[in-house]
Amino acid sequence: MQSGFGFANQVFGAERLLLERMLESLGNPSVQIVLWDGRQARQGGDASGARMIVRDRGALLKLIADPEFWFGEMYTSGRIDVDGDLAEFIETIYRCLPRATPGTLGKKLLAPFSDARRNSLPKARSNIHHHYDIGNQFYRLWLDREMVYTCAYFPDPTMSLEDAQVAKLDHVCRKLRLLPGETVVEAGCGWGTLALHMAKHYGVMVKAYNISKEQIAYSRQRASDAGLKNRVEFIEDDYRNIQGKFDAFVSVGMLEHVGVENYPELGALIERSLKHSGRGLIHSIGRDYPSSMNPWIERRIFPGAVPPSLSEMMQIFEPFGLSVLDVENLRLHYAKTLEHWLQRYENAADSVSAMFDPEFVRAWRLYLAGSLAAFRSGAMQLFQVSFARSGYNQIPWTRQHQYLS
Repeated sequence: MQSGFGFANQVFGAERLLLERMLESLGNPSVQIVLWDGRQARQGGDASGARMIVRDRGALLKLIADPEFWFGEMYTSGRIDVDGDLAEFIETIYRCLPRATPGTLGKKLLAPFSDARRNSLPKARSNIHHHYDIGNQFYRLWLDREMVYTCAYFPDPTMSLEDAQVAKLDHVCRKLRLLPGETVVEAGCGWGTLALHMAKHYGVMVKAYNISKEQIAYSRQRASDAGLKNRVEFIEDDYRNIQGKFDAFVSVGMLEHVGVENYPELGALIERSLKHSGRGLIHSIGRDYPSSMNPWIERRIFPGAVPPSLSEMMQIFEPFGLSVLDVENLRLHYAKTLEHWLQRYENAADSVSAMFDPEFVRAWRLYLAGSLAAFRSGAMQLFQVSFARSGYNQIPWTRQHQYLS
């Protein structure tokens, strides 16, 4: 008859084997894993580096079954923790992940749920409300003064987040080659910063569409306070309902919420919205190859979000006589942006906890740290794609106009 100790060792041995197989599926990252009773289940990595601590056997079994989803769930609930730098720990894993491997078990199991989040008109409103209408005060705690919730642009890596966000706004406007008196339509305008910047500093008229009630209300108040109500119109409506003809189309940080299946519809909308001399720019998180969003982020943070590859983005342009003029990848600029956001978020963690609860604090910490790791490792990209009608020749000979001081 086996002793209880021998049986416990056998159980632990089976768990260790399953854990090793799970890590093999992740590319064998060099990480340390410590169990609830202090046993070292997996040795690896720098002794001074971060360690994952699993608080109970149930958490371990869930992690083994589907690491992509359950790591986020168990970390958020406190049943898994990371001792050390969370972003560096996740980056170690991202750098080992096999490339271009769609169809993991977790994604298959969550496929029906993901389909329910597809960005039809009613679903898009629900998805945007889930992320953006959780309170302007929350975002004000850790974004820059102008409330820009997209990748900043750092001509000098040592510059402040505030200066880098203004530099991004000007970088976008120069790529669009805006002239006083022109008309611009913006699809997905956040808290209104780009629309107001274009009107104030480039003399254009802007119509900006957004389906976030809180963001639109905030943007309209900003336009009133700045005396720009006659130059910027903030419209609470879906981008699919854009009406009119414009000199320029711009979208910064919205394409991730559109859904690849809706790209042809977006392309047709852009084509009918642009004047003969029209041009545009789309700024989007992306990937090197087609893949779906991490299932935990898709469920808990960004429902309905799909970062596209460049090949997927071409569905917007190719069928509609739109020529891509320039593609810039600002991946490291987004990593630098996230370094600022994560530090500000940590500084405001007590305030966030008072507004929500400790699980919310941990979920958003994981989201920001994981995003930082994704951009550092190259798991995520940041594309700026500028375009114009095919055959339109009033385009710059060089890129010099993008870098005027």
